Amino acid sequence: MLSLENAAFTLTFRPEHGAFDLHPRGWERPAFEGARINVRYRLGGQAFERLAERWPDATLTQETVYSPRHGRMETLAFAGVDEDGLSLCVHFALPAQHPLALWKIRLENEGSRPVLLDRITLLEAGEALNGGRLRLPGSGRADPAWYSHGWQSWNWSATYAADLPSRRTRLGLLEAPMYICDGTPQPSRPGHYSGDFFGALVDRGARRGLLAGFLAQQQHFGSLEAWLEDRLALRAWANGDGARIDPGTVVESDWFAVQAFDLDVPQPLDAYLDAAARENEVRPPSARDVPAGWCSWYYYYQAVTEAAVQQNLAVVAQMRQRLALDLVQIDDGFEAQVGDWFLFDPAFPRGVAPLAREIKNQGLVPGLWLAPFIVHPGSKLAAQHPEWLLRDARGRLVSSGFNWNAITSALDLTIPGALEYACAVVDHAAHDWGFPYLKLDFLYAGGLRGAYNDPCRSRAQVLRRGLEALRAAAGAETTLLGCGVPLGPALGLFEAMRIGADVAGSWQPRYLGTSLFFGAEPHMPALRNAIQNTLTRAPMHGRWWVNDPDCLLVRPDTRLTLAEVQSLATAIAMTGGSLLVSDDLPALPEERLRIVEVLLPALGQRPRVLDLFDRETPARLRLDLEGPTGVWSLLALFNWDDTPHTLELCAADVGLPDAAYRVRSFWDGRVLDLPAGAALDLGVIAPHGCALLALRPAQPGPQYLGSDMHFSQGTEVAEWQADSVSVRLALSLPAARQGYVVLWLPCAPRSATFEGAAVAWRRECPDVYAFPVHGQGVLQVW
Repeated sequence: MLSLENAAFTLTFRPEHGAFDLHPRGWERPAFEGARINVRYRLGGQAFERLAERWPDATLTQETVYSPRHGRMETLAFAGVDEDGLSLCVHFALPAQHPLALWKIRLENEGSRPVLLDRITLLEAGEALNGGRLRLPGSGRADPAWYSHGWQSWNWSATYAADLPSRRTRLGLLEAPMYICDGTPQPSRPGHYSGDFFGALVDRGARRGLLAGFLAQQQHFGSLEAWLEDRLALRAWANGDGARIDPGTVVESDWFAVQAFDLDVPQPLDAYLDAAARENEVRPPSARDVPAGWCSWYYYYQAVTEAAVQQNLAVVAQMRQRLALDLVQIDDGFEAQVGDWFLFDPAFPRGVAPLAREIKNQGLVPGLWLAPFIVHPGSKLAAQHPEWLLRDARGRLVSSGFNWNAITSALDLTIPGALEYACAVVDHAAHDWGFPYLKLDFLYAGGLRGAYNDPCRSRAQVLRRGLEALRAAAGAETTLLGCGVPLGPALGLFEAMRIGADVAGSWQPRYLGTSLFFGAEPHMPALRNAIQNTLTRAPMHGRWWVNDPDCLLVRPDTRLTLAEVQSLATAIAMTGGSLLVSDDLPALPEERLRIVEVLLPALGQRPRVLDLFDRETPARLRLDLEGPTGVWSLLALFNWDDTPHTLELCAADVGLPDAAYRVRSFWDGRVLDLPAGAALDLGVIAPHGCALLALRPAQPGPQYLGSDMHFSQGTEVAEWQADSVSVRLALSLPAARQGYVVLWLPCAPRSATFEGAAVAWRRECPDVYAFPVHGQGVLQVW
């Protein structure tokens, strides 16, 4: 028996049983006792499953090593060779500077025959799995739940209580290739769950949890399975996909990690997210990297034309001093067919390069959508190069799912010509056509189950190598937005990432004019589905990439209510990611254009998702801000029910000190008082609606409460000076923006000027006054 320790864990390995214990510091008992590791493979037509204790003549070594990505680590290695000549080495590591436990498995075929790898199980814990015991911190109020992370961009990610079933697609083979990672089970009954890449087992009573997951998916897609019933159990494995390990070759899993965390700290998953960022050499984005712009898709769809792009470009350029948009992205519809990227639709008679030049000449960034790994059956590419398409062991085309009213195919990226074609498309778009911003979509098609030309690669390896090739073709100067892509293999290669389903002009999914059969689909385009992951994957923003929550729709002629539009706007703005409006800008009414205007510039910051582990769809966001006017908290409280509800606000419920606060509600302009120790009645919130609130601790002197010109209700202020009788403030928004700033004053104002000219104010309620201003200038009040 050998043990390792760091500030977060004690790990004990028992070689005679091939099992280990993992005890988080501060927990009364180990989380895992007798947890198992095993490998499943095939040799000569027979299947084998080897547990760690079945490797004869195994050796143990313990040493301190330095990792360039994770620093000094105490390590323990268990190594042996089985009777088939398969060498196993388990590496355990506890980093000195990071609150994680890590381990990985290395396999080498020292025999004379090829081995087909099916699965590397990194963790099997729980009596139901004969894997010893799995225990959470434990309390009389134990309330277990599972945070399930989806495979790719569009997959529903959520926290499930033990009595909730997982959300699954009911569309079978039409949708499964897009949303289900082959090898990850799809449980249907409450208490039994799965996930991809990483997941978290939490005790909502004890307010503690365990995150378990892979730091990368460069080698294998990682799957997890959890049971929350009478006896907790957890299994995690790397999918070998039947990839061949030839004699003399080595296969190594990605690092597997466990993190113990408190549910109520500001960013509970940061230790894991940061470790994965280090492992994949992610360049953390800054607020300056967050794009804001216009996208053609959700108004024009595939009917987009060159003229439509030019008309919206003109509005973006004309209103730049008001809207501050800098990106114009042409989406699907410019190409002759999906797969035929060098042929153009008749609506783009000049191709897209002239449009890129027009956009750039306006001082804006040209963006273009591409889907380089997926192929429409009606394309010339499919007819001319059928040998490039991925097939199964029987030679049949592998389905990439139902899109563009057809069953689509995928390129086999292990065929040199196929990968070269995909890279040529990206290279031409970036360097010949002139698009420095590329949205690469439907990339999951590069990692489907199939009989690859290279049988020695796993699906994750195929996809990762394909994505690396696209990155190289685009060049370091090109911004890449990933979409429809498994998140693990994409880490470190994309500046921005779609993290949820497509938005749509309806709350629930619809197809062919009805939601009757499709309304419960969790991954299809719908406002509900897009918002879900905007909230549940919010912690990734700024750690792994710029989160892309998909586009903002504000036009009045959709099926969305104004409350739903405001909720979408609030979720996008509060979570700090990309902000692309996708309406016909020339036709937008002024009041809907105003919704776009007040969200810009984007803050780019990551909020606290206060109930990430308490609800399937979180309903409380908090963003703490600081500026010249002091400190304040921005809160978003949502009503996701289908009926109106009265909401109350208590400081303790959002983790704020018990004190008196002045509250301004952004969307309706109300100013309210929250007394210390009391609850504030926010009134009735519409179905799928929200309240966006700025909370400031009450002060005796003049106080800034917010404005109707920016959702942050404070970052628009560049300077602030106040004493008992006067206020001076300067604004830093686009000059063309007009509105009101709202002040709390201990006595009524006698005079006010903006940029030296007298202004008339209005009294909102006792001691609260609104002053007309525009985006840049100085307001003085006496």
